[in-house]
Amino acid sequence: MATVEIVNKERKGTGTVELPASIFGAEVKTHLMHHVVTAKLAAARAGTHDTKTRKDVRGGGKKPFRQKGTGRARMGTSRSPLLRGGGVVFGPHPRKYDGKVNRKEMKAALRSALSAKALENKIILVDDLSLPAPKTKEFLKVASALGLRDALIVIDGEPENLALGVRNLKAFKTLPAKALNVYDILSYDQLVLTGAALEKITEVLSK
Repeated sequence: MATVEIVNKERKGTGTVELPASIFGAEVKTHLMHHVVTAKLAAARAGTHDTKTRKDVRGGGKKPFRQKGTGRARMGTSRSPLLRGGGVVFGPHPRKYDGKVNRKEMKAALRSALSAKALENKIILVDDLSLPAPKTKEFLKVASALGLRDALIVIDGEPENLALGVRNLKAFKTLPAKALNVYDILSYDQLVLTGAALEKITEVLSK
């Protein structure tokens, strides 16, 4: 286990905590993280794309020219895929892009992402991140004191003031511990955890 200092909003030490080696010191499996992130991005695709085949294009009921004597190839409709305004051959149709990721793979990928951040010393533990008011300037004061530049902030529960103070800043994002995922961990340089969030993550990933 690695010992990490817990700080307050002024970055003054308030204690230490042991990070479980099974979660924050696991083998970093890049291929597994790639698989989970790819599946998440694929599942987010709407899949509503659609094209009309020759049966869907309006018109074309009349034979465009007689069968013989014109020197042209015989044709029964002006909505043929060979002609402008005709149907589309092998075009996209509505479908789902969901990829399968089982629970064991998801937990292993989360351990890998957390371990990668721990190896880079990019994890910051804070005892409390509550804000006095739901204002961006209030959060920026805390971010400046903690040295945050590009961070994912994980909390236990959903403190409204913090969420409202962060939502206009592209470099920061808040997440409840239950919604922690590999994509968001890897999308930000720093990972900020409250003490309660760390307990929740440890409880879930230790099972």
